Amino acid sequence: MDDSVFGKRDKRGDWKPLEAIEYPPVFVWPARPIAFAKWLAGFPGYLLPWNALYAVASIIVWLYLTPSMETMRTFSAGWISYLLGRNAVLVLLVYGAWHLRLYVQKRQGNTFKFNARWPATDNSAFLFKNQLADNLIWTFASGVPIWTAFEAFSLWCFANHYVPYVDWNTHPYYCVAMMLVIPLMRDLHFYIVHRILHWPPFYRWIHSLHHNNVNPMPWSGLAMHPVEHFFYYTGVLIHLVIPSHPLHAVFHLIHSSFGPAQGHAGFSKLVVCENTAINTDCYAHYLHHKYFECNYADGVIPLDKWFGTFHDGSKEAQKAMDERFLARAAKENAKHAKQAS
Repeated sequence: MDDSVFGKRDKRGDWKPLEAIEYPPVFVWPARPIAFAKWLAGFPGYLLPWNALYAVASIIVWLYLTPSMETMRTFSAGWISYLLGRNAVLVLLVYGAWHLRLYVQKRQGNTFKFNARWPATDNSAFLFKNQLADNLIWTFASGVPIWTAFEAFSLWCFANHYVPYVDWNTHPYYCVAMMLVIPLMRDLHFYIVHRILHWPPFYRWIHSLHHNNVNPMPWSGLAMHPVEHFFYYTGVLIHLVIPSHPLHAVFHLIHSSFGPAQGHAGFSKLVVCENTAINTDCYAHYLHHKYFECNYADGVIPLDKWFGTFHDGSKEAQKAMDERFLARAAKENAKHAKQAS
């Protein structure tokens, strides 16, 4: 598949799309109901392919790969260890599939690859100077256990009726609506946590580990400091407050855990056959890894646009970001000069 139809490469071989990033027609006025309906049910759109895929995966996990509510009423090493092993296998399958196709087999070469370089194998910023080894260690030693801890606690609360419980048979429309809004909940929570982690002290101590991945790949998605993993997964706690079903908590965690592989793919499109490719929707987040201080959100709600940190990939956005950096630097210099005098 020829990626030059959709984008262009610079002198270093880096590829960028021709079209600027746009937010979907949701938070717009006047309203655009037809465009909204096409986006909601279209392909690609809000439901298809990724949110629907994660929802189906969550249903399978809940129905066939989760202990019974009776079992989970009491904390025990048995069922919690089972969840840990299950989650490790799921991450290995999902992240491994992305990595195998794009970075081991290189089935589409560098077609649609943002950064012309491949993962680092001699960079002191990473454990053992190897980006893949570093990412694997942080994912399995920290990410999967912390995901499992939040899941075990949430399901234990549901099993003991310590939280508002909604039954699918009694309130099917509410339960479906909750499944639809969980990705929006994740958007808002991710933005808040992400902005906090970019506060200079937190960035230096915590978030910089994730940002070592200037050229991200799928395994970079969950390569975080344990403190960041903790705050990242706190989003699921909303289901302990608002009426929910355990499936909603499972979906929230699956979405949080599988989405980063797609969001850090490093490729704009996943080529599935000669003339067909699926959008990975990861360009905005790739720009965040490239420039650090833009595109803190990662979805439908235009939070970056509202707060002046949106980068759509255009020259105009680049100029606006540069001017923002210069203005901040001038302000800091004036502050230091005043203190010195």
